[in-house]
Amino acid sequence: MTIAAAPPPQPYRWSLSAFGGGRPDRLGALAARQDQSPPSDLVLRELTAVTAKVLARADGADLCFLGRSLDSMYDLLTGALEHSPWDGRLLRLPVSCMADTDWSPAATRRFREHLASVGLEPYALARRKRPIALVDVVAEGRSYGTLHRHLADWIEETREPWAVIRRKLRYIAVTCRHSTSPNTWRWQQDPDNDWVRTLPAAHVTDVSLDGPVWSYLADNQAKVNESFPHWNWFDEESVLTPRHRQVAPALAEARYFTEAGRDSHLREELIRLMAREPGFAGREQRRIALALRTRATSRTGSGTRPRTGTRARYKTGNR
Repeated sequence: MTIAAAPPPQPYRWSLSAFGGGRPDRLGALAARQDQSPPSDLVLRELTAVTAKVLARADGADLCFLGRSLDSMYDLLTGALEHSPWDGRLLRLPVSCMADTDWSPAATRRFREHLASVGLEPYALARRKRPIALVDVVAEGRSYGTLHRHLADWIEETREPWAVIRRKLRYIAVTCRHSTSPNTWRWQQDPDNDWVRTLPAAHVTDVSLDGPVWSYLADNQAKVNESFPHWNWFDEESVLTPRHRQVAPALAEARYFTEAGRDSHLREELIRLMAREPGFAGREQRRIALALRTRATSRTGSGTRPRTGTRARYKTGNR
């Protein structure tokens, strides 16, 4: 049985690239703040490196970004893959679901509508051609745990084949970089995350990110949208154009990363870093590299040099 096709209300977010076939929204002076400094070289370098690892380890899966923490990775990729065959394969699920202890039955139903809006309905998930990989920053894995538990209950209720679905579902955790000692605690070891062992080993993977950059993206970065917890899922005003005080700097930074992704040097760096990954010889990884390279050599569309100086700052940061 399928759920209603109409997607539930979600926070409004401007389109900053032509990814997916649309036109970028005109932001005017909203994102043109002269007093807004661009992100540091470290943020751009680390974000580029971790994005390359996510692309390589996803093994050709569609990417679905959970929450808001990795909006900058989403923006970077919509710029890098603009006008490419990857149109429509970058998804956002901008809900906050760290805990479900206070959810009403209506909230649970609404959460399922959110899952269905990105292709995570059991019926559709069992029949999709490509896998889908959830991507999020992870400390303890609570958001992933909540999502997977509700999805598992839904699969059981609908009696869709778990043996098929488990091969279509992946989780990529962007973690804070720590020691690689065998004694280092990892989020998958928490007893509350025993669901990890119900999936193939390679379908739950970690990608580490520099600690300060991880904290910046997860905790300190201005976001275009405010958090979207369950108590706002039925609030009609939540879908209106954001008006909070951090909108202008957040939009300026989002546009910066989108334009950075359009830069041919950055796309070539993504390919180079992907090639370091053990699975790069796979067909799907090479298809992504081809999409990036085709876009990198394009002289049409929005492939212009970023006005914020991304190209020069990126090259300087990698010397």
